[in-house]
Amino acid sequence: MQALLYNLLPFLRWFPMTRDSLRADLFAGVTVALVLVPQSMAYAQLAGLPVVYGLYASFVPVIVASLWGSSSQLHTGPVAMLSLMSAAALIPFASPGSPDFIQLSIMLALMVGVLRLALGLFRLGAIVNLLSSPVIVGFTNAAALIIGLSQLSKVIGVPFPRTDTYLEDLWRVITQVPEMHIITVAFAVGAWVLIAGLRKRMPSLPGVLVAVVLATVISAVVGYEDKVKVSPSQIQDAALVEAVTAYDSTARRIGELTNEIADLNRRADEIEAKGGLDHLEEAANLRAHAVVLKKQLKQLKSKNTTRRVELHAMKLEGANAAGATQFYHQHALPEGLESDGKTWRFSGVSDGDVVLAAGGAVVGDIPEGLPSLAAPDIQWDLVLALLPAAIVMALIGFMEATSISKAIATTTGERVDTSKELVGQGLANIAGSFFGSYTVSGSFSRSAVAARTGAKTGLFAIISALAVVLVLLFFTSYLYHLPQAVLAVIVMMAVFSLIRIQPLVQAWKVDRVSSVTGIITFVATLLMAPSIANGILLGVALTVLHYLIRVMKPRAEIVSRKADGTLGGIRAHGLKPLSENFVPVRFDGSLSFINVAYFEDIILEAHSEFPNAKAILVVGSGINDMDASGEEKVREVAQRLRDQGVSLVFSGLKHQVWKIFVQSGLVDELGMDAFYPDKQTALTSLTERYGTFSTGGETAAAPTTGDPAPGRA
Repeated sequence: MQALLYNLLPFLRWFPMTRDSLRADLFAGVTVALVLVPQSMAYAQLAGLPVVYGLYASFVPVIVASLWGSSSQLHTGPVAMLSLMSAAALIPFASPGSPDFIQLSIMLALMVGVLRLALGLFRLGAIVNLLSSPVIVGFTNAAALIIGLSQLSKVIGVPFPRTDTYLEDLWRVITQVPEMHIITVAFAVGAWVLIAGLRKRMPSLPGVLVAVVLATVISAVVGYEDKVKVSPSQIQDAALVEAVTAYDSTARRIGELTNEIADLNRRADEIEAKGGLDHLEEAANLRAHAVVLKKQLKQLKSKNTTRRVELHAMKLEGANAAGATQFYHQHALPEGLESDGKTWRFSGVSDGDVVLAAGGAVVGDIPEGLPSLAAPDIQWDLVLALLPAAIVMALIGFMEATSISKAIATTTGERVDTSKELVGQGLANIAGSFFGSYTVSGSFSRSAVAARTGAKTGLFAIISALAVVLVLLFFTSYLYHLPQAVLAVIVMMAVFSLIRIQPLVQAWKVDRVSSVTGIITFVATLLMAPSIANGILLGVALTVLHYLIRVMKPRAEIVSRKADGTLGGIRAHGLKPLSENFVPVRFDGSLSFINVAYFEDIILEAHSEFPNAKAILVVGSGINDMDASGEEKVREVAQRLRDQGVSLVFSGLKHQVWKIFVQSGLVDELGMDAFYPDKQTALTSLTERYGTFSTGGETAAAPTTGDPAPGRA
């Protein structure tokens, strides 16, 4: 009964608590909260969401995961990898930051949560083994580069319009380096130096929080944002006004097309569900129309991407004329007007007005108050489209959480139950989706802080979540002036530390095919970005293919004695055959449907190379299992050899394989003298029966003195 209660309510293991453990959890929780608040806002922007949704994701999910997870030091919440994957999965269906995008982010969190919960309840955590180490490293390295470099535009203060091709978008950012905003760069560099310096010199201080507070204060004092909203008539630059008008109308059309495509697909699904040829034809027509609109949408996005970069390059300066501020092309002020000394650039369009900025981007208004309880809006027509990304996110997030938990467990001695961790992570995402949270997972950096500061139970995570509640209730207004460049630096520093080259180098020494698979995953993830889930799916496919090839063609070779008396392949080691009259063949693989054809090939190949052989010995110590296809093939090959006067014999069969031979009748068919307990007994017996080699058409007798050298397969 107690075990059942602990399975249903894992947090009961925290009790009884002591004063020391409470003190440790309180200190750890406050310390983690100092990292959690700025990190969550940064990761929300990475996910294409307003920063407040990062705070929402740091409230309910954190509490639920700590209560139902298996690790006492694991901290769940927004993480960089899943934030980027969430944005990448949803960009084709909605514009980042839009209401539709926010709803889809919450729905995706629910999908990931359901998948993780199902994996945990059915104890299918082993499915993560499909992700080999080189594939994980290749994907993580590529994702870290993508995440980090995606923040470059915020660091230098230029636009980063997103399209379906990440590398092209990144190149557009690089070409804008001459247009960088110097003060923005100064904030970014200053934050980087401060965080890195405190981490090295004073690791006990929360460097991220110090940088955020200091940058926010300086930004407010110097008026870093410096943004104005003006009517188009105040801009005395016809080319810029024309470009802004085109940009705004195209942006509205992009939103309309996105909604129209989603509606067409939704209607097609509903019509298909009715069945019948007429309905199927109508649904096909709707989908065809959606494809045409997608092409238009792609073209419009490409045009507006180019237009947005061109708009940012147009510099203006303001001057007071006729009692109102007018904006002219830089260095083109009419005579008699005095410039305001600022360089103004296009920032956006709001309600028909043009937003100009002479400063940098800040976080801006953050809604106060806690998220309200509301069921996620499920767009059923997009569930199947988002399912591949949800599956990959579920596995990647689970892999992150369990690897972090196990790493911490090596120092704490706590036992980590991966299935319980899956349940906890699944419930966290499901519960969070009802309170405005996007996809969350275990955080390495915050969990490491918790372990380092002495957290004893999951109570520390609840304390960190309560600190986020205080921020949402009372302190959001103080974060208005936080420069986005500082949040970008926080993300970059977090993800660049994930890049590892040595594991791929080590894999190259051990298994070059696996190493190449990891490299292909790395390159594919970069090329397929922002749809980075496709990169790891390719890596998984290549891993499975490599495994299948190895299973289909296990190690199988004709063996003979080496100089030290052990057995080795005659081709690999350039050995002379033991005899022309019997052939020992080593087969290191289970006899199953996937490789029985290869087993037949190697046996018949041995017979063709030694046509005078009277027996072929299968050294079977490496055969772990046999299915019906394997049993049938052994019977078939044995009969084929028997028809040519050749015996098929086995040595060293394991108990489970021998049992199948007995139950299937193969032992009766081949005879007990076709089976030997080990290869040494088999070689001795066959040598005595057939001799070791032939000379002049006669068989030489086996040695009569001494035993053959002991061998091992």
